[in-house]
Amino acid sequence: MKVSERRRREVIDALRRGTVPSAGLDLLAVGLDRFAAALDAELDTAEQGGSVFKAVRGEYGAGKTFFARWLAERAKRRGLAVAEVQISETETPLHRLETVYRRLCENLATAEFPPSALRSVVDAWLYTLEEDSLASGIDESDTAALDAAVAKLLDKRLAEVSRSAPTFAAALRGYRAAVAAGDPATAEGVLAWLGGQPHVAASAKRAAGVRGDLDHFGALGFLQGLLTVLRDSGHPGLLLVLDEVETLQRVRADVRDKALNALRQLVDEVDSGRFPGLYVLVTGTPAFFEGPQGVQRLAPLAARLATDFTTEPRFDNPRAVQIRLPGFGIEGLVELGARVRDLYAAGAAARVAEVVDDGYIAELARAVAGSLGGKVGVAPRVFLKKLVGDVLDRVDQFPDFDPRVHYQLTVAAGELNEVERNAMNPDDISLDLP
Repeated sequence: MKVSERRRREVIDALRRGTVPSAGLDLLAVGLDRFAAALDAELDTAEQGGSVFKAVRGEYGAGKTFFARWLAERAKRRGLAVAEVQISETETPLHRLETVYRRLCENLATAEFPPSALRSVVDAWLYTLEEDSLASGIDESDTAALDAAVAKLLDKRLAEVSRSAPTFAAALRGYRAAVAAGDPATAEGVLAWLGGQPHVAASAKRAAGVRGDLDHFGALGFLQGLLTVLRDSGHPGLLLVLDEVETLQRVRADVRDKALNALRQLVDEVDSGRFPGLYVLVTGTPAFFEGPQGVQRLAPLAARLATDFTTEPRFDNPRAVQIRLPGFGIEGLVELGARVRDLYAAGAAARVAEVVDDGYIAELARAVAGSLGGKVGVAPRVFLKKLVGDVLDRVDQFPDFDPRVHYQLTVAAGELNEVERNAMNPDDISLDLP
């Protein structure tokens, strides 16, 4: 696969920092091919106006965030918008859907525009309304007639949304009026309110004819409106990733129950067809889906997400509502390392591919996994960080550097995250005592 220098550099730089690249994940996708056909069919459903809910389970280090971003790239290539929302107790509690909607708008992205793409999407939609109005025979020089035609078309396109969230259309009208009047401050304020932001200036809200802040119940109506705007501006759907929902297990029982009920409500709304074009992907640990502090606390939600995982992983059904990521074994880690080496070598000194051969990559993979208590599943991030920053960079820059001779792997607790440090827990080490 031919890769541009910019794309190659972005992926390598992210791995050097120990983070998941924001793009180019198809270059690193190991073991995900078995999901591709089913996921593409589900993306087809969203693209054609259907809706999908999918849950992905995997232990820490299994690659859930990588999987979600890999799917997001596939969605963007089809023209869908994407938004990744990290669920957390303090900043984005799941039971407050207005906060989830706000984070969605803040992280909204398309193939053309990075986050937040909300303004670009709204501007494109209003431009489409103007073009459609002109196509109906309105004279472009007749500003009053054009404004009236656009307003009428806006109300028509959002008629269904307005039944549950009338202020959504009002805010769009207010935004267009502020832009037309050359009032950027009011336009920005109205757009912020449309994106669910609190503390918007009262003057901006008065100009748009709206009051207060978005609440939990209004959030679903605004999501419905956003999907309409996306569709009419050339984006047939939206992939919404709710990442790290397992954090719900650590909150107070009453908050947890409200969050699980909000998730159940979202599943039901998706199944009802209320959100044409919406693909919701939820990621969590097996403990969240099976443990007493997670999905199992709410029987209706547990029933909706129930999936049979009693067979061997190779026989898992990728079309099921819930799929599992088995994580990496040594073979997968070596394959991933070889892909990164080849990507790096495409823009580096010729000796990189010769010195860092498959045999050395296997040695490094086993050494990193061994330093983490033999838990290969939590090793990919550290392994790739060491491979790029400690080995490949040095081989590329120093002609006499040989990692087999001059490099000894060291893994300090300070460079690990909590899960990786726990893998090094001395309690896991077996000692032969007299």
